Amino acid sequence: MDSPFGLLAELTYRCPLACPYCSNPLNLADYQDELTTDEWLRVLTEAEDLGVLQCHLSGGEPLLRRDLVELVAHAHALGLYTNLITSALGFSRRKAEELRAAGLDHVQISIQADEPAVSDRIAGITSFRRKIEAMGVVKELGWPLTMNVVLHRHNIDRVADVLALAEEVGADRVELANTQYYGWAWRNRAALLPSRAQLEAAEAVARAAGERLRDRMDIIYVIPDYYSRYPKPCMGGWASRQLTVTPNGDVLPCPAAQSLPLPRASVREDSLERIWAESPVMTAFRGTDWMPEPCRSCPRREVDFGGCRCQAFLLTGDAARTDPVCHLSPDHDLVAKAVEAANAGSRDDDPPLVPRPHRPGPPPVARSRPGRPGARRRPG
Repeated sequence: MDSPFGLLAELTYRCPLACPYCSNPLNLADYQDELTTDEWLRVLTEAEDLGVLQCHLSGGEPLLRRDLVELVAHAHALGLYTNLITSALGFSRRKAEELRAAGLDHVQISIQADEPAVSDRIAGITSFRRKIEAMGVVKELGWPLTMNVVLHRHNIDRVADVLALAEEVGADRVELANTQYYGWAWRNRAALLPSRAQLEAAEAVARAAGERLRDRMDIIYVIPDYYSRYPKPCMGGWASRQLTVTPNGDVLPCPAAQSLPLPRASVREDSLERIWAESPVMTAFRGTDWMPEPCRSCPRREVDFGGCRCQAFLLTGDAARTDPVCHLSPDHDLVAKAVEAANAGSRDDDPPLVPRPHRPGPPPVARSRPGRPGARRRPG
């Protein structure tokens, strides 16, 4: 594709939760200088100019941005389909009604488990009841509702009950997404990676529920990379369909690419159009010319595009290596050993989970940044 169709706008990394599987970067302090309202309005306009059709408003917790309603209204006026990805903490009826009036199209609410004590323990804060109440508000106001559950060793055995809860709240779509090991999830990998028996049982439950509920609810079950024979294509191909803008204005081809040793590109210094087309962070692994063997001669090279660059870097230290998830990778033993460890011993041997730090406090939201020029706009 010549232009992206999806923008992930990570408005803030502040969040009231402390989920140990969070994919946000470990160096949260580097992202405290958040884009101002005017900067985000310009980013949204430039995204629409670039061809973006969908805008996913995420974080952290996007509801901590006091200008969220204004950003939604601007995206709606541009004709973008808007999706709020939220923990639902702060999703009061008043805020929901304001977002509805602003034109928000869809709400995705995360929940950590089906049972209050388990969910609250994983989230690191009492939150289950508020999430359920928020789901009720979403349905009452007529939005489509996606319920997102990140699966891992501590909740994957509860998939049947999670799906029962999804039926109860009237979810239109359920994402059962096994943990991707970036950020805090990478730090906690040994305590989060499920066993093969857990995965097989969960997948069977999800498949049966998908058949039973196919006319009422979409159920998306995403298996963890570590148990796959082949890797998933990174965001449909590196910098081919999606782009991410982080809270401080960095532009990335995927949410986890902060970890890669690539030159920085920022909307505070250049336009989205130029960054998308020319910046090294976007062009480094676009297409297939960069590929090493065995990817270069593999018939799947334009199916999975060599897999995940961030995963390759985390596991091998080299972002240009074949994703070690692939059974053909020369580094596949790194994944095989992690899987072997997850299937050995008992749960009592698991290391303790390290929670993501709470960062709930909203700093002042500036309208603009005096003294800093705006990024260059596309002519005309």
